[in-house]
Amino acid sequence: MRPLPLATLLLGLTALPALAQPRITILDSQDANLTLGEVTSPGGKIMRFTVGIGSAAHRRPTDPADIVHTLSDRGPNFTCAEAPEITGLPRDRICAADRNGRVYPTPGYSPTLYGVRLDEANRTFHVFDAIAVKDRDGRPVTGLTNPLPGRTETPIDAAGNRLDFDPNAIDAEGLFRAPDGTLWVGEENAPSVVHIAADGRILRRYVPAGTEGELAGAHYEVAGTLPAILAKRQSNRGIESLTAPPDGSALYVMVQNPLANPDAAAFRDARNSRLLRIDPATGQATGEWVYQLDDPRSFRLDPSARQSDPRISEMTWLGPNRLLVLERTDGTTKLYEVKLDAGATDILNSRWDDAATRPTLEQSNDLAGTGVVPLAKRLVLDTADHPELPVKLEGMAILPDDTLLLINDDDFGITGQRTRIVLVRGLGLTN
Repeated sequence: MRPLPLATLLLGLTALPALAQPRITILDSQDANLTLGEVTSPGGKIMRFTVGIGSAAHRRPTDPADIVHTLSDRGPNFTCAEAPEITGLPRDRICAADRNGRVYPTPGYSPTLYGVRLDEANRTFHVFDAIAVKDRDGRPVTGLTNPLPGRTETPIDAAGNRLDFDPNAIDAEGLFRAPDGTLWVGEENAPSVVHIAADGRILRRYVPAGTEGELAGAHYEVAGTLPAILAKRQSNRGIESLTAPPDGSALYVMVQNPLANPDAAAFRDARNSRLLRIDPATGQATGEWVYQLDDPRSFRLDPSARQSDPRISEMTWLGPNRLLVLERTDGTTKLYEVKLDAGATDILNSRWDDAATRPTLEQSNDLAGTGVVPLAKRLVLDTADHPELPVKLEGMAILPDDTLLLINDDDFGITGQRTRIVLVRGLGLTN
């Protein structure tokens, strides 16, 4: 990636309009429901885990003002590169099955929908409901990796044993609660879009066309309706954000990062991620736009030269053709308003969805001359201006009186983080 001239960067910074000065309230919790337990590694180190409820959030307009629903992802997990520090065992011991695998110390954990009650007066919140995601027979599913040949990581338990791939498993991320009581979830593994009944049973899972056979062992319906090109997602960088208008007439999903198209080298340097509109009745895409990620050096709390560091972790519906997009690194979060009716090019079913196209969309950071206009972005919040905010913010929801709720993914306490809820007022998002 060739660095931009300093003058160009400074010009971009000085050209930015002044951001609104929001009013921020942070809620903490000591709720016992957020304690997951502990696991002792073969080396004797005790790993203590909390419940990470902040991978996604949603509030329906008809819900009580102090109620929001959130979502956990696949449970505690970490890479084999991180394993020695966390488990106290050398990498070749804990990951003897595959030194590039991923460790799941609580492999039976199920992605779960949580009901959360806010208590702003006491600066706290409480979990009042938990519904595990289940297969069609009512058995809770796991968050382990799916059997995706050559496109996923080997699952390993805390004792270093290789685990089986699980075709039922989902890595739950984005969340929308439809008026009929069903749930729509973005999913990072396949990647996929999952329709779930109110009791947590999976009704149908939409995956990239041509990959449905890989999940033939799942105990629920799997349909290959999404654009086939999405199967080229980089491992652990699938669909992490999902939103919809309140009536649920369309779903909007964003791939967390540009695809590995044609390979991982393209992923590492690419800026162009894909926003799709999905028909919930059929699982078919009805629109596709390009969202360009920011320069990684512009994330002021943890600037880097790696273009793969910025990623999309959440979206929220603001109004007709208006989305709020959460773009973040490990230490810095930016919120952008995006308008779908502002001249961006719909690339659905174009050559950019053809795997044979060269250069690919992901190899075309400079879109000049391609005929593609990316989505315009308006910055509304940068956590570099508010260092008191938690890192790894992932869940977002709109509350009454133009209040934005943000919640962090605490990674189940692996790094010592705890779940915190942030209420932000004064951004003018619903005006």
